[in-house]
Amino acid sequence: MFMWSDGELNDEQIAAIEEEKSVFLVACPGSGKTRTLTYKIALELSKLKTEKKWVVAITYTHRAADEIHERIESLGVDTSKLWIGTIHSFCLEWILRPYGIYHNALKHGFRVINSHDTEQQITELCLLQRNPRITHWDCGHHYTSTGRILTTGNTALRSYVDGILDLYCANLLINRQIDFEQILLFAYELIVQQPAISKLLSSLFSYVLVDEYQDTKEIQYAIIASVLTAGRGQVKTFIVGDPNQAIFGSLGGYAITASEFAIIGNVELEEMDLSLNYRSSSRIINYFSNYNVHDTTISPAGELIDFQSTITFDRLTQREHLVDMLARLIRYNIETVGISPHEVCILAPWWVHLASMTRSLVVALPEYSFDGPGMVPFTRDIDNFWFKLTKIILTEPSPQMYVRRLRWSGEILSALENANIDISAISTRILLRECNAITLTENDGLKYLEQFFDLLFERLCIDYRVFPTLVEHHNAFFSSSRSRIERLRSEGTPFVSDINAFRKVFESRNGITVSTIHGVKGGEFDTVIAYALLEGIVPDFRDPSSESANKLLYVIGSRARKNLHLIAELGRYGQRRTEYPPTRVLNNCSFDYNDLF
Repeated sequence: MFMWSDGELNDEQIAAIEEEKSVFLVACPGSGKTRTLTYKIALELSKLKTEKKWVVAITYTHRAADEIHERIESLGVDTSKLWIGTIHSFCLEWILRPYGIYHNALKHGFRVINSHDTEQQITELCLLQRNPRITHWDCGHHYTSTGRILTTGNTALRSYVDGILDLYCANLLINRQIDFEQILLFAYELIVQQPAISKLLSSLFSYVLVDEYQDTKEIQYAIIASVLTAGRGQVKTFIVGDPNQAIFGSLGGYAITASEFAIIGNVELEEMDLSLNYRSSSRIINYFSNYNVHDTTISPAGELIDFQSTITFDRLTQREHLVDMLARLIRYNIETVGISPHEVCILAPWWVHLASMTRSLVVALPEYSFDGPGMVPFTRDIDNFWFKLTKIILTEPSPQMYVRRLRWSGEILSALENANIDISAISTRILLRECNAITLTENDGLKYLEQFFDLLFERLCIDYRVFPTLVEHHNAFFSSSRSRIERLRSEGTPFVSDINAFRKVFESRNGITVSTIHGVKGGEFDTVIAYALLEGIVPDFRDPSSESANKLLYVIGSRARKNLHLIAELGRYGQRRTEYPPTRVLNNCSFDYNDLF
C-alpha cells in the first residue's frame, strides 16, 4: 500500500485522498491540487488487486499528464496499469480505434487531421461563399450531446456558417478524416449506439479521475458518466477543479455542479474542498479574491504569506507606448526587485495581441530571452505521429529526461503498431538508442527533421512510405510547418527555421514567458504583467458577461506569487473605430494599488 510521510500533505488533502467514496473536490489556486491528485492516483494504483484493472486519469493538457505521470513514478509506484492523458486521447485509444468499425463514419478507417488542415479546408469553403465577411474564425464550433453549437456571436452569419460546416463535414467523411471536435462527437455516438462499450470499459476501470473539471465540455461529462453509470457503483471517480477558473465557456467548457454530475453518472459523491493557498502572498490573494464568483474559501498558508507584494493598475499608458511600459516593468522586477527572468510572465487575452508584442520586446530587451508565440516554428499537433517523434529527436538525452523520452518512445511504438507495422524487434530502449546515435550537421530545421526521419527508419529497417497513415501524417506535418514558418517570416521573425529555434520548443522554460490568459492556466510566476484588459476583450465579445470578466481576472491574479501589474491601455480600437474602455469589473474594483512610476 502506498504511504506518505508526515508533513507531505495537509489535513484537507489527506481527507480527500483517503475518502473511500467518489469525491468532488473544489480546489482553490495554489492549494496543492496536482499533488493531491497525484497521491490519490498513486494510492489507488497500489490498491489494485488484479492485472485486469486500470486507473484512468483525464487531464486538460498533455503537459499535465506528463507531469503527473512522472511525479507518480518518482513516488516509487508501478504505473503499468495507469492510463493518463486528455479526453481526446482517451476517446481515440479506448473508444474510436477499438470500436470505430461500428460507426458508419469510421468503419472504413479514419485519420485525425490537425488544426492547420481544418483551417485550410474551412478557409477554402469560406472563399466559395458569396458573403465575403465570413472567415474560418467565424466558423468556430463544438458539439454537445444534442448537436453542433456555433461560437460566432454574429447571428446574421449563422445560416452561412452552418452551410459551410455541413460541406466541411461532408468532405471529411468522403476523405475518411475526422477533426479534433469530431473525436468527441463520434465517441459519444458510439457509446450511445453501442452500450456494451461503456459496460466493457467499466469492467476494466477501477477509478476514473478528472482534472480541471471546470474546463470540461458537456459531451465529455456525458462520455465519462456513461462509464460510471455502466459500472453500477463499481467504478469510483475523483473529480477536481476550481469553478472560479472556468474560462473556456466560449469553447463549450463549464463547471458542472456535484449534484448534476452525481445524477448523470449515477454515483454517490462526497463534496470536499482544498482551501489553503501555498502559492501567493496574502496581498495577492486578497486582490484576486475580489473576483471570486463562486465564493470559495481561500486562506493564505505559504512562505510568502507576509511578502509585501506590489500590485499596480495602469489606465494611462497609450497603446503606442505599451512596449516601453512593459519593458520598464520587466526591468523593474528583474533588476530592482531581483525576480529571475523565467519567473516573469507577460499576459494578454488573445494570441493576436502577443505575436508582434513578443518580437517587439525581443528588440526592446535584447539582453533577455522570451518564450512565446511568434517563436514556435511548427504546429504543436499532439496526435500527429511525426510531431510525437520530433519530441524525442529535439530533446537532449539526459537522466532527467530519460523517463519522459522512454514514455514517448512507447507512444511511437504504439502508433507504429496501429499502422500495421511489425515492431516485434523494436523496444522503447532500442528506439531511444537509435535516435541518440544519429548526428546531423544540417542547420535548417525542417531539412534536419526530414533527414533524421529518413535515416532513423532506414536504421529500423522500416519503409514508412508504404504505410498510408504515416505518409498522410508526414505530409500534414511538413505542410503545416512550412506554412507556419512562411507566415512567421513575413511577420519579421528571420531565424524561425533554424534548428536551434526548433529545439527551444521542447526546452525547459528559461526566458520571460509570453502567453494568453487561457494558455497560462496551471502556471505560476513570481511576477505577472497583463495588458489589453479592456471591455470587449476581457470579457471576450463572444461572452460579454461580468461573470466571465471576473473569472479571467481571477485567473490572471492567481498566477502571481509576489507581484502583479495590470494594464488597460488607451488607444486600442475595435470595430467602427470605437475605443475599448477598461474592463468594467476591473475598473470598478476598489483596491489600494501601488504607485510604481
